[in-house]
Amino acid sequence: MAQPNTAWDHHPEPLTVTSAPAPEYGSGSLADLLPTLAAGLGVPGMTAAISELAPADRNCVFLIDGLGWEQLRAHPEDAPFMTSLLATSRGGTGRPLTAGYPATTATSLASVGTGLPPGVHGLPGYTVRNPDTGELMNQLRWQPWTSPGAWQPYPTVFQLAHKAGVHAAQVSSPTFENTPLTKVALSGGTFLGRLTGEDRMDLAAEQLAAGDRSLVYTYFAEVDGAGHRFGVDSDTWRGQLMYVDRLVQRLAEQLPPRSALYVTADHGMIDVPFDEEHRIDFDEDWELSAGVALLGGEGRARHVYAVPGAANDVLTCWREVLGEQFWVASRDEAIAAGWFGPKIDERVYSRIGDVVAAARDDVLLIASEREPKESAMVGNHGSMTPAEQLVPLLEVRS
Repeated sequence: MAQPNTAWDHHPEPLTVTSAPAPEYGSGSLADLLPTLAAGLGVPGMTAAISELAPADRNCVFLIDGLGWEQLRAHPEDAPFMTSLLATSRGGTGRPLTAGYPATTATSLASVGTGLPPGVHGLPGYTVRNPDTGELMNQLRWQPWTSPGAWQPYPTVFQLAHKAGVHAAQVSSPTFENTPLTKVALSGGTFLGRLTGEDRMDLAAEQLAAGDRSLVYTYFAEVDGAGHRFGVDSDTWRGQLMYVDRLVQRLAEQLPPRSALYVTADHGMIDVPFDEEHRIDFDEDWELSAGVALLGGEGRARHVYAVPGAANDVLTCWREVLGEQFWVASRDEAIAAGWFGPKIDERVYSRIGDVVAAARDDVLLIASEREPKESAMVGNHGSMTPAEQLVPLLEVRS
């Protein structure tokens, strides 16, 4: 970011919608990364939105799920190689990117792969209401199933690059090859499944060298999984960070000539204590549940769908109960503030909650009965705080 956002340092009470530090859509968000790289490769229609990045003939994006900028900076001894690259972030400025809102995997991967903000690609949360059915749709697990092409109709940057003659490839776990999320967010060119991290790094380097112009994506999920289960800074989490640091170095040391490697993430993470002060249970709170037909999103980034005619009452109540710890906005206020990007497609508008609530403090709005697994997680993410929103863009060139 050009300068530290004072909204992160000054906390008006109650929180105002405009005090939330909205992502840098159009100049420094995850949605701007692949279009910038593709523009440098001569792909028609792509814009180099991240002005700090210099073009390269061969580009590889290595996305580490859950490794935010603040978590990386806090653990130099566990990630010595990536720490040595901090000054290279965002084209040598030493600055991070912003993930986009909400800072969650399904939303961020769609932003990365399509080059579009959430308000356009249409995956604006962990779970959102499907306006056609009235049901909650889990966009990470794609449940209940709906047509991927109807839900997200835009081509991916990989598809556009492949069409333009660029060698495009994704190297990831075989588990993800045929998932709907991969189809709508990351398809195009060749998908190559490999189980071990070492095999993925070796194959990603091979795929970079396979074309005079290349765009390659690879992925590592286990940092995120360890954070959710055991917490950021747990021994398990630190072990995964040590391992992926070695993977980054392995790939960097194999880059073919004229290559650029970019190491980034889909979101950061914070640990939330297990007590009633920090974990507010929607399923046991009659005030918050009054007038609510569906509770979507996740603990730090909620979409709230009101029963007909109750939206204003729900907004008022949520502001009264949560307004000193959450940014609480109506749908139109969140859109106007740019939370989901500068533009909202018509098909996406009603997927966004009547009320949108984003946590500022280290709190969660859990739902112990509806979401028992999610409510039991140690590490969480989704909102616009620096720990969740800021992600690295480390760079190695050959």
